[in-house]
Amino acid sequence: MTEQQDNELFQDTEQEKNKREPSEEAAAGAGNIEELKKSLEEANDKYIRLYADFENYRKVTARNKEELLKYANEDLMTDILTVIDHLELALQHSPGSETPNSLAEGVELTLKELKSVLEKHGLITIDALGKPFDPSVHHAMSRIESEDADENTVVKEFRKGYMLRDRVLRAALVGVAKKPDQSADPEPGNTQNQPAETEEK
Repeated sequence: MTEQQDNELFQDTEQEKNKREPSEEAAAGAGNIEELKKSLEEANDKYIRLYADFENYRKVTARNKEELLKYANEDLMTDILTVIDHLELALQHSPGSETPNSLAEGVELTLKELKSVLEKHGLITIDALGKPFDPSVHHAMSRIESEDADENTVVKEFRKGYMLRDRVLRAALVGVAKKPDQSADPEPGNTQNQPAETEEK
């Protein structure tokens, strides 16, 4: 083979090589782009999950804060209920006694004002008398025979019950109606003999 032929063969080989190299580089570049797309999608999915988790955390935190503020005065109100009890007892025993009317009126006004202040902050008096017995807000102290009242109706209130917004602070202590031919009265506080829950009409 002559030197000229050698040169021509070398040039052809170089040209073929140069033709292949761009194709290989293009294929490699396309592979890198796919990898980058995949990495970007994974990063985007991770971001979406993290954002959703953060939103859930933010909502739970806000809800917990709202609950904390909503019931922040629960212990204080529970203690004040004892004061209300004493004021109401004083009023119950004042008629016919030697207590001056002005004193009774003063106690009544104080009680009314105290209840008004507490009601502003969410205190609700549980309505018991004449209502069907509800164990979620009533605590049965006794059964009372009654011809007139329906079975399991509250006919006597020993102590008022109160709620703070939608939460029971203390249940009302009540006596519940039964027909005269029913079994004997249960002992006070005996939960086994409490009336069955009935729906309020």
